[in-house]
Parts: sequence; structure tokens; C-alpha cells
Amino acid sequence: MDATTETMSVERTLSIEASPEAVWEFLVDPEKATRWMGQTCTFEAQPGGLYRCEVIPGHTARGEFVELDAPNRLVFTWGWENEERTPPGSSTVEIELVRDGDGTTLHFVHTLSSVESAESHSHGWDHYLPRLEIAAAGGDPGEDPWITNASVDVGKNTQ
Repeated sequence: MDATTETMSVERTLSIEASPEAVWEFLVDPEKATRWMGQTCTFEAQPGGLYRCEVIPGHTARGEFVELDAPNRLVFTWGWENEERTPPGSSTVEIELVRDGDGTTLHFVHTLSSVESAESHSHGWDHYLPRLEIAAAGGDPGEDPWITNASVDVGKNTQ
């Protein structure tokens, strides 16, 4: 008997006013990554290296780097610590960076195991990817309201 698992993907394409090299740094440098997503990040940016980011209080994403082809392609696994629906390393994020004149086209694909998981991650990525676009282009995305506004229950939206 064959067992099949349905997968769903969150796909987004961004145009960023920065070179692929500049955008790349915001994906693999923990200090730069926290400008657009998360409170603290720990990255070992090499195949098999740790990807860990405390996105909001009590919600930490963890996985490992799978493929790094700077500044063109990045693949890492993703999941949430202490969460059964999308546990650490259970999904995959693929990012392609393509030079477009003076800027970059970023193609983002997050492959998940269920429609429910894809829907909630879609909401999270729709919050964070525009912040990446601003930060990588040299702007300031400002404080993350999901971190600074404790009265907002965003945890259910980022898992």
C-alpha cells in the first residue's frame, strides 16, 4: 500500500531595489535577518548548519540549511519548536535571487504538509516578506508590531 502526503506551497515573488548580494546577506546574516524578522536568530550558514530564529515571543522556528549557492539560491528546512503540526525541519523554504537591472527578483516557495499549515504560514510570510523588501533595499521596516504589540494574538497566525 502506498502512502501519499499532500503538500501545499506558499509562493511569493518580490522586486527588491538591491543587488542579489545585498539581499543574500539579509537571508544568512543573523544580525541583518532580525531587522526584518525575529527577535534573535542563530544561523550556521552552511549545508547541515542550524537555522534558528525566535520570530515572536514563544514562537521559535528551527531547521537546517540545505543548499547555499550565494547569491543565487538558498534552501533551508523550517518548523516550530514545541509544535506538532509543523515541527522543526518538517517543511522546506526555497529562495531564488535573480539580478534584475540594479535590483533583484526574489522568488520564495515554502512547501508545507497541509492546507491549514500553508494558510497560517501564508499570513506570516505576507507580514515578513515586505519587511525584507524594505530592509534589503536599505530602508527601515520599523519595529515589528507582532513583537511590540503584546495585546495582539499573532501566535496563531505564525504557526
